[in-house]
Parts: sequence; C-alpha cells; structure tokens
Amino acid sequence: MKIPRIVIAGASSGVGKTSITCSIIHALQKQGYSVQPFKVGPDYIDPIYLSSISKHETYNLDAWLMGESQLLASFISNSKSNISVIEGVMGYYDGFGGDSNYASTHHIATLTQSPVILILDASKTSRSIAATALGFLKFHRNSRISGIILNKVGSKKHELLCRNALSKIKIPIIGVIPKNNLLDIQSRHLGLISTFDKKTLTSQIQKISNIILEYLDIKQIIKILKDTIDLTKKSKPIYKKTKTTIAVALDTSFNFYYQDNLEALRREGANLKFFSPVKDKKIPKCDGLYIGGGFPEVLANSLEKNQIMKKSIKKLSEDNLPIYAECGGLMYLTKSILSENKKYKMIGLFDAETKMTKKMRLNYTKGKIITKNPISDKLHALQGHEFHYSQLDSIASDSKFAYNLEIGEGIKKHQDGLIQDNTLASYGHLYFDSSNYAEIFVKNCINYSKR
Repeated sequence: MKIPRIVIAGASSGVGKTSITCSIIHALQKQGYSVQPFKVGPDYIDPIYLSSISKHETYNLDAWLMGESQLLASFISNSKSNISVIEGVMGYYDGFGGDSNYASTHHIATLTQSPVILILDASKTSRSIAATALGFLKFHRNSRISGIILNKVGSKKHELLCRNALSKIKIPIIGVIPKNNLLDIQSRHLGLISTFDKKTLTSQIQKISNIILEYLDIKQIIKILKDTIDLTKKSKPIYKKTKTTIAVALDTSFNFYYQDNLEALRREGANLKFFSPVKDKKIPKCDGLYIGGGFPEVLANSLEKNQIMKKSIKKLSEDNLPIYAECGGLMYLTKSILSENKKYKMIGLFDAETKMTKKMRLNYTKGKIITKNPISDKLHALQGHEFHYSQLDSIASDSKFAYNLEIGEGIKKHQDGLIQDNTLASYGHLYFDSSNYAEIFVKNCINYSKR
C-alpha cells in the first residue's frame, strides 16, 4: 500500500516539534494535499493541535501500549489521506526507561519505514551544530534521517555559520526558522495547553503555521515523503451491528481520549453520544458511561455547581450502570478536588479526596488485572500509562482495587483501578485494542440494557 509519509522528530523536547509539524501540515494543505496526522507516544494534548490544523482526527502511535503489530495496523488503516505526517516525542532516540530505543520516535519511524526530518535547536551553537547532527546520523546504523530543520536561528550570519558546518556532512537543510518568541506555544502539564482551555489557540497555531511555512522548503519535504516503500495492506476492521449506546464525557474538563479507543467501541457495536459534565444538565440516554482524562481542576467550580449532573452520575452508578473512568474521570468521581487551597465538591462515588500537587507523575504502567470489572471478564496482564499532577488522599481502608502494578504508582501503593458497583476508575490510561477491553465493556452495556 502506497502511503507517502514522514516523521518530524526533535533532538530533544522543547525544540518546536508541534508548531513545526503543524506548519508542515499547513504547507502541504496549501499545495492541495489532504494530511492525516499521527503522534508518537501517549499524548493527548499535541494531537488536539494537529487535528485543528489538519481537520482530521489524530491517532497515537505507541509501541508500549499497542504492540508493534497493532501499531502498524493502526497506522496503515488510518492513513486515508494523501499524506501521513507523524510527530515524534521527546528526543529522537528516547525510548522506554531512558536506556532503550523501544517506543522511541526512531522505533516508530523504523516500524512504519518512514523518512525522518530532524529538528535541531540552533539558538546556542553554530559550528557545533554539525557535531550534533552527525551524532544523530551515526548513533544508529539506520537513522532514517533524510533532512534537517534548524530552529531558533539568531541572524543571517548565524545561519551561514550553521550551513557551512553542516555542508561537511552532506545532509539536506530543508528549513531555517528564525528565533521569534511569537512562534512559541504556551505550555501546560506535559505538553501544550489544550485548545479546549483556550479556543483562541486554534487561531494562534494557524498564524504560527503561516509564519513558519515561509522558512520551509516544502518541495524538498514532498520529495522526501514520497520516496517511501509500499507497506503491506491490512484487512479492514469489521464493525458489528449497533446494539447499545455509551455516553462519553467530552468538554473543557474531559477531552483525553485515544481516537482508536472510541473507534474500538464503535467497532464492537456501540453508538457514542457525547455530553458535557460542565454545561449539560443530564446525561444522554445510555447503557454505559465513559469519562476520560483532562483538566477537571481547571473548571472545578463549574463542575461543583452542576449538582444535577453529579447526582445523575452517582445514581446511575448505584443502579449498576457500567462506568469506566480514567485520570480526570477518576478525580471527578471522588468526594472533592483540592486545587489552589480551595476544595470543590465532586460526585463522591469513591470515598477519597483528590489533591492537586506540584509533582508530575509520569510513567508507563505494567501489572495485572486481579478482579473482574466493567472492561475485563478475566484476570490478565495489562500495560498502560499514567500522567497527572494530583494524588488521592483519605482513601477508605475497604476500597477495592482492580489492578496490581509492577511499574507505575497508581492510586495507592502500586494499586490502581478503584471499583464501586459496576464502576471502574483509574489513574492509568489503557489502549483498548491491547486486549478485549472494548468488547467486554460493550458486552456489559448490552447486558445492562436488557435488564
């Protein structure tokens, strides 16, 4: 299957991958191409920007969560546009655990057999930029690097010094972007501020893209991304007949969802109805509820005031409605959220309190499911990830947990997945197609509808 494609990688975090990737997508669109974006790693925020500029939903590519075979299948089946553009994560060779290439951007470039454009921050160097570039080219026997973009260049003289040094290693320079604070995107948590937090950022990324694309050799980029080998076409996924409805929380507070997870639920026969715990007064008629991650602490005051919604969700849980919640969803289901020295009352389904902290908890997770729950009917291994700036305090001593973790902090002493009635809520995020999570969740929703 012919898929013109390219990976946009960085020498490190903070070199401008997202803004430059958005600019490349924008430039390709101006050339008449339709672009499908992908994001390496367990990231929910950067994909919002890629989707906003491309007008296509962004899919994640994470070898740890998905496995190599499923990752490649997802990439091929979702590459429906003229061109696929993959934004990398962290530094190009940074993989799981820090000393491994596994799950790194280079690993994903290798799996998808994609050429790579490497972004280098030139702001505090000149001739030494060539040593950095040469190191990335030689670090792995097949770096897949086909071009370099220099970012944060100080002047024409600075650009000339960098170009002269790089000419010795004969790697194409396909972009030289001047240093400009207006081209920086404001950060939040692990990456960028969600466009749900500030809608004007969608306009901002378009303005940034229009500026940056003037400094890119888009013809050379097109030449590189078209020089790719064919990938083996995968069979199309089979969608079951719709038999149940699952309500999905989606608004300013809850917007962290893998697109593949939503598609997995649809594939298993679920009709998804989206609603806002912030603005709506009631949940759509449904047989199951999915509350993803996000920033419930940002609009905690609005969530607290929506008493009808809180009471409705608690009543549905007590009625044994299948409910699955991750991270922000877990926080919403506790008794309260303490943020900036103010406590906001939440649903109170779980006898615990959420406290915002300054410490970021960022881990891939690995462990075992130790009891049956709304998304699993058997005991088995699990792999996922967690990232949050909160912790649960005052957890009831008789709380029941679904996961034991070997890797990851979880909620309490390497335990995660609180269970109450037919509700499962965890700090950890799962990729549904890494097991039969979607199938079991939909099955439980169908059973609930037959009561």
